[in-house]
Amino acid sequence: MSKDNIGSRIKLADGHTMPQEGLGVYRMTDEEQLIKSVKSAYDDGYRLFDTAQMYGNEAAVGKAIKDLHVNRDDIFVTTKVAEDNQGYDQTIASVEESLKKLQLDYVDLLLVHWPIHTHFFETWRAFESLKEQGLVKSIGTSNYGMLHLQYLATKANEMPVVNQLEVHPYLSQQAMVDFDRENHIVTQAWAPLGRGRIFDDPVIVKIANQHGKSAAQVILRWHFQRGDAFIPKSVHPERIRQNADIYDFELSSDEMKLVDGLNRNTRISQEPEMVYEIGHQYPHH
Repeated sequence: MSKDNIGSRIKLADGHTMPQEGLGVYRMTDEEQLIKSVKSAYDDGYRLFDTAQMYGNEAAVGKAIKDLHVNRDDIFVTTKVAEDNQGYDQTIASVEESLKKLQLDYVDLLLVHWPIHTHFFETWRAFESLKEQGLVKSIGTSNYGMLHLQYLATKANEMPVVNQLEVHPYLSQQAMVDFDRENHIVTQAWAPLGRGRIFDDPVIVKIANQHGKSAAQVILRWHFQRGDAFIPKSVHPERIRQNADIYDFELSSDEMKLVDGLNRNTRISQEPEMVYEIGHQYPHH
Protein backbone atom coordinates (compact mmCIF):
# COMPACT_ATOMS: atom_id res chain seq x y z
CA MET A 1 0.00 0.00 0.00
CA SER A 2 1.18 3.48 -0.77
CA LYS A 3 1.62 5.91 2.12
CA ASP A 4 1.02 8.86 -0.19
CA ASN A 5 -2.21 10.80 0.11
CA ILE A 6 -3.97 13.79 -1.37
CA GLY A 7 -1.79 15.96 0.87
CA SER A 8 1.33 15.05 -1.17
CA ARG A 9 3.24 18.15 -2.22
CA ILE A 10 5.81 18.80 -4.92
CA LYS A 11 8.77 21.10 -4.37
CA LEU A 12 9.06 23.90 -6.93
CA ALA A 13 12.37 25.31 -8.18
CA ASP A 14 11.71 28.62 -6.37
CA GLY A 15 11.57 26.88 -2.97
CA HIS A 16 7.78 26.90 -2.59
CA THR A 17 5.77 23.69 -2.55
CA MET A 18 2.55 22.87 -4.38
CA PRO A 19 -0.05 20.15 -3.80
CA GLN A 20 0.40 17.45 -6.44
CA GLU A 21 -3.37 17.05 -6.90
CA GLY A 22 -5.89 19.90 -7.03
CA LEU A 23 -9.35 20.84 -8.25
CA GLY A 24 -9.81 22.51 -11.64
CA VAL A 25 -12.87 24.77 -12.00
CA TYR A 26 -12.90 25.21 -15.80
CA ARG A 27 -16.43 25.82 -17.13
CA MET A 28 -17.94 26.01 -13.64
CA THR A 29 -20.12 29.07 -14.05
CA ASP A 30 -22.93 28.29 -11.64
CA GLU A 31 -21.79 30.08 -8.46
CA GLU A 32 -23.69 27.86 -6.04
CA GLN A 33 -22.43 24.69 -7.70
CA LEU A 34 -18.85 25.98 -7.70
CA ILE A 35 -19.03 26.89 -3.99
CA LYS A 36 -20.35 23.39 -3.21
CA SER A 37 -17.61 21.77 -5.29
CA VAL A 38 -14.84 23.73 -3.55
CA LYS A 39 -16.24 22.91 -0.11
CA SER A 40 -16.67 19.27 -1.01
CA ALA A 41 -13.09 19.12 -2.38
CA TYR A 42 -11.69 20.86 0.70
CA ASP A 43 -13.43 18.34 2.95
CA ASP A 44 -11.89 15.53 0.90
CA GLY A 45 -8.39 16.94 1.39
CA TYR A 46 -7.89 19.05 -1.73
CA ARG A 47 -5.89 22.21 -1.04
CA LEU A 48 -5.14 23.48 -4.57
CA PHE A 49 -7.84 25.32 -6.52
CA ASP A 50 -7.14 26.28 -10.12
CA THR A 51 -9.02 29.06 -11.91
CA ALA A 52 -8.31 31.56 -14.70
CA GLN A 53 -9.41 34.99 -15.86
CA MET A 54 -10.87 33.33 -18.94
CA TYR A 55 -13.17 31.08 -16.86
CA GLY A 56 -15.13 34.09 -15.60
CA ASN A 57 -15.48 32.51 -12.16
CA GLU A 58 -12.68 34.04 -10.06
CA ALA A 59 -15.23 35.92 -7.92
CA ALA A 60 -17.13 32.69 -7.21
CA VAL A 61 -13.85 30.95 -6.31
CA GLY A 62 -13.03 33.86 -3.99
CA LYS A 63 -16.40 33.53 -2.30
CA ALA A 64 -16.03 29.75 -2.02
CA ILE A 65 -12.62 30.13 -0.36
CA LYS A 66 -13.89 32.81 2.01
CA ASP A 67 -16.78 30.52 2.97
CA LEU A 68 -14.29 27.84 4.04
CA HIS A 69 -13.07 30.08 6.91
CA VAL A 70 -9.58 28.61 6.79
CA ASN A 71 -6.10 30.01 7.19
CA ARG A 72 -4.80 31.51 3.91
CA ASP A 73 -1.65 29.36 4.17
CA ASP A 74 -3.85 26.29 4.17
CA ILE A 75 -4.85 26.69 0.52
CA PHE A 76 -3.05 27.10 -2.78
CA VAL A 77 -4.74 29.22 -5.44
CA THR A 78 -3.77 29.40 -9.11
CA THR A 79 -5.07 31.81 -11.73
CA LYS A 80 -4.04 32.53 -15.31
CA VAL A 81 -3.70 35.68 -17.38
CA ALA A 82 -5.89 35.64 -20.51
CA GLU A 83 -4.54 36.47 -23.96
CA ASP A 84 -6.43 39.80 -24.07
CA ASN A 85 -4.76 40.88 -20.84
CA GLN A 86 -1.19 40.20 -21.95
CA GLY A 87 1.39 43.00 -22.20
CA TYR A 88 3.17 44.67 -19.28
CA ASP A 89 0.58 47.15 -18.01
CA GLN A 90 -2.45 45.04 -18.89
CA THR A 91 -1.00 42.03 -17.08
CA ILE A 92 -0.37 44.01 -13.89
CA ALA A 93 -3.82 45.63 -14.00
CA SER A 94 -5.59 42.35 -14.75
CA VAL A 95 -3.86 40.51 -11.90
CA GLU A 96 -4.80 43.28 -9.48
CA GLU A 97 -8.38 42.84 -10.70
CA SER A 98 -8.14 39.04 -10.27
CA LEU A 99 -6.94 39.49 -6.68
CA LYS A 100 -9.93 41.73 -5.97
CA LYS A 101 -12.32 39.14 -7.36
CA LEU A 102 -10.59 36.35 -5.46
CA GLN A 103 -10.58 38.51 -2.30
CA LEU A 104 -6.92 37.59 -1.79
CA ASP A 105 -3.72 39.55 -1.13
CA TYR A 106 -1.73 37.20 -3.36
CA VAL A 107 -2.08 34.10 -5.50
CA ASP A 108 0.19 31.13 -4.96
CA LEU A 109 0.72 30.52 -8.67
CA LEU A 110 0.19 32.78 -11.66
CA LEU A 111 0.33 31.31 -15.17
CA VAL A 112 0.41 32.82 -18.66
CA HIS A 113 -2.63 31.00 -20.06
CA TRP A 114 -1.36 30.63 -23.65
CA PRO A 115 1.82 31.76 -25.37
CA ILE A 116 1.19 34.52 -27.92
CA HIS A 117 3.90 36.16 -30.01
CA THR A 118 2.70 39.69 -29.21
CA HIS A 119 3.78 40.82 -25.73
CA PHE A 120 5.66 37.55 -25.25
CA PHE A 121 8.47 39.06 -23.16
CA GLU A 122 6.63 42.05 -21.61
CA THR A 123 4.02 39.72 -20.13
CA TRP A 124 6.75 37.68 -18.47
CA ARG A 125 8.48 40.84 -17.23
CA ALA A 126 5.18 41.79 -15.58
CA PHE A 127 5.05 38.33 -13.97
CA GLU A 128 8.55 38.81 -12.53
CA SER A 129 7.54 42.23 -11.24
CA LEU A 130 4.31 40.91 -9.63
CA LYS A 131 6.41 38.27 -7.90
CA GLU A 132 8.84 40.89 -6.60
CA GLN A 133 5.89 42.85 -5.21
CA GLY A 134 4.63 39.76 -3.39
CA LEU A 135 1.33 39.68 -5.30
CA VAL A 136 2.19 36.21 -6.53
CA LYS A 137 4.37 33.58 -4.87
CA SER A 138 5.30 31.51 -7.92
CA ILE A 139 5.15 32.17 -11.65
CA GLY A 140 4.67 29.74 -14.47
CA THR A 141 3.30 29.10 -17.92
CA SER A 142 0.49 27.11 -19.46
CA ASN A 143 0.47 25.45 -22.89
CA TYR A 144 4.10 26.40 -23.59
CA GLY A 145 6.02 24.11 -25.93
CA MET A 146 9.79 23.57 -25.92
CA LEU A 147 10.43 26.39 -28.35
CA HIS A 148 8.36 28.84 -26.30
CA LEU A 149 10.30 27.95 -23.15
CA GLN A 150 13.67 28.10 -24.91
CA TYR A 151 12.76 31.49 -26.38
CA LEU A 152 11.59 32.73 -22.98
CA ALA A 153 14.94 31.66 -21.49
CA THR A 154 16.77 34.12 -23.76
CA LYS A 155 15.42 37.09 -21.79
CA ALA A 156 13.85 35.85 -18.57
CA ASN A 157 15.46 36.69 -15.22
CA GLU A 158 13.76 33.66 -13.75
CA MET A 159 12.12 30.75 -15.47
CA PRO A 160 8.64 29.29 -14.93
CA VAL A 161 8.48 26.76 -12.09
CA VAL A 162 5.32 25.14 -13.49
CA ASN A 163 4.16 24.48 -17.05
CA GLN A 164 0.51 23.44 -17.21
CA LEU A 165 -0.21 21.27 -20.23
CA GLU A 166 -2.94 19.13 -21.68
CA VAL A 167 -1.74 15.70 -20.56
CA HIS A 168 -3.65 12.40 -20.43
CA PRO A 169 -3.04 8.85 -21.66
CA TYR A 170 -3.96 9.77 -25.27
CA LEU A 171 -1.59 12.78 -25.13
CA SER A 172 1.15 11.73 -22.75
CA GLN A 173 3.54 14.54 -23.81
CA GLN A 174 6.48 12.44 -22.61
CA ALA A 175 9.06 14.54 -24.48
CA MET A 176 7.64 17.76 -22.98
CA VAL A 177 7.44 16.26 -19.49
CA ASP A 178 11.11 15.19 -19.77
CA PHE A 179 12.10 18.61 -21.09
CA ASP A 180 10.27 20.37 -18.25
CA ARG A 181 11.91 18.08 -15.69
CA GLU A 182 15.40 18.69 -17.11
CA ASN A 183 14.71 22.41 -16.74
CA HIS A 184 13.39 22.13 -13.15
CA ILE A 185 9.83 22.86 -14.28
CA VAL A 186 6.93 20.86 -12.83
CA THR A 187 4.44 19.66 -15.46
CA GLN A 188 0.87 20.11 -14.25
CA ALA A 189 -1.71 18.20 -16.29
CA TRP A 190 -4.96 19.90 -17.23
CA ALA A 191 -7.73 17.66 -18.59
CA PRO A 192 -5.82 14.81 -16.89
CA LEU A 193 -8.76 12.49 -17.54
CA GLY A 194 -8.96 13.43 -21.21
CA ARG A 195 -12.42 14.89 -20.50
CA GLY A 196 -13.79 11.38 -20.07
CA ARG A 197 -12.89 10.16 -23.56
CA ILE A 198 -10.55 7.49 -22.24
CA PHE A 199 -12.85 5.90 -19.67
CA ASP A 200 -13.96 3.16 -22.08
CA ASP A 201 -10.48 2.30 -23.26
CA PRO A 202 -10.20 -1.50 -22.88
CA VAL A 203 -6.68 -1.27 -21.43
CA ILE A 204 -7.81 1.19 -18.73
CA VAL A 205 -11.01 -0.79 -18.01
CA LYS A 206 -9.05 -4.01 -17.57
CA ILE A 207 -6.54 -2.43 -15.15
CA ALA A 208 -9.40 -0.77 -13.25
CA ASN A 209 -11.19 -4.11 -12.85
CA GLN A 210 -8.02 -5.77 -11.57
CA HIS A 211 -7.66 -3.13 -8.84
CA GLY A 212 -11.35 -2.69 -8.05
CA LYS A 213 -11.02 0.99 -9.02
CA SER A 214 -12.68 3.23 -11.59
CA ALA A 215 -11.13 4.17 -14.94
CA ALA A 216 -10.67 7.73 -13.67
CA GLN A 217 -8.82 6.51 -10.58
CA VAL A 218 -6.45 4.42 -12.70
CA ILE A 219 -5.69 7.39 -14.98
CA LEU A 220 -5.04 9.73 -12.04
CA ARG A 221 -2.85 7.12 -10.37
CA TRP A 222 -0.84 6.90 -13.62
CA HIS A 223 -0.31 10.68 -13.47
CA PHE A 224 0.71 10.47 -9.82
CA GLN A 225 3.29 7.73 -10.43
CA ARG A 226 4.72 9.61 -13.42
CA GLY A 227 5.32 12.58 -11.13
CA ASP A 228 2.83 14.86 -12.91
CA ALA A 229 0.88 17.40 -10.88
CA PHE A 230 -2.79 17.19 -11.96
CA ILE A 231 -6.06 19.07 -11.55
CA PRO A 232 -9.10 16.92 -12.36
CA LYS A 233 -12.28 18.94 -12.70
CA SER A 234 -15.64 17.77 -11.42
CA VAL A 235 -18.78 19.30 -9.93
CA HIS A 236 -20.04 16.01 -8.50
CA PRO A 237 -19.12 15.50 -4.82
CA GLU A 238 -18.91 11.72 -5.23
CA ARG A 239 -16.60 12.11 -8.23
CA ILE A 240 -14.47 14.71 -6.43
CA ARG A 241 -14.09 12.23 -3.57
CA GLN A 242 -13.32 9.38 -5.95
CA ASN A 243 -10.62 11.46 -7.69
CA ALA A 244 -8.95 11.92 -4.30
CA ASP A 245 -9.14 8.22 -3.48
CA ILE A 246 -6.15 7.05 -5.51
CA TYR A 247 -3.55 6.66 -2.79
CA ASP A 248 -4.35 3.15 -1.53
CA PHE A 249 -3.25 1.19 -4.59
CA GLU A 250 -0.33 1.14 -6.99
CA LEU A 251 0.08 0.40 -10.68
CA SER A 252 2.81 -2.12 -11.46
CA SER A 253 5.53 -1.11 -13.90
CA ASP A 254 3.85 -3.31 -16.53
CA GLU A 255 0.54 -1.52 -15.99
CA MET A 256 2.30 1.85 -16.22
CA LYS A 257 3.82 0.73 -19.55
CA LEU A 258 0.41 -0.36 -20.84
CA VAL A 259 -1.06 3.07 -20.10
CA ASP A 260 2.03 4.78 -21.59
CA GLY A 261 1.40 2.73 -24.71
CA LEU A 262 -2.03 4.35 -25.24
CA ASN A 263 -0.51 7.65 -26.38
CA ARG A 264 -1.92 8.83 -29.73
CA ASN A 265 -0.66 12.43 -29.63
CA THR A 266 -4.25 13.60 -30.02
CA ARG A 267 -5.36 16.87 -28.46
CA ILE A 268 -8.77 17.81 -27.12
CA SER A 269 -7.85 21.45 -27.24
CA GLN A 270 -5.89 24.04 -29.18
CA GLU A 271 -2.51 23.60 -30.77
CA PRO A 272 -0.20 25.95 -28.76
CA GLU A 273 1.87 26.86 -31.83
CA MET A 274 -1.25 28.06 -33.64
CA VAL A 275 -2.44 30.13 -30.66
CA TYR A 276 1.06 31.63 -30.45
CA GLU A 277 0.93 32.69 -34.11
CA ILE A 278 -2.61 34.08 -34.28
CA GLY A 279 -2.58 35.57 -30.78
CA HIS A 280 -5.78 34.01 -29.51
CA GLN A 281 -7.62 30.71 -29.25
CA TYR A 282 -9.78 29.57 -32.15
CA PRO A 283 -12.92 27.47 -32.59
CA HIS A 284 -11.98 23.89 -31.93
CA HIS A 285 -13.88 20.74 -31.07
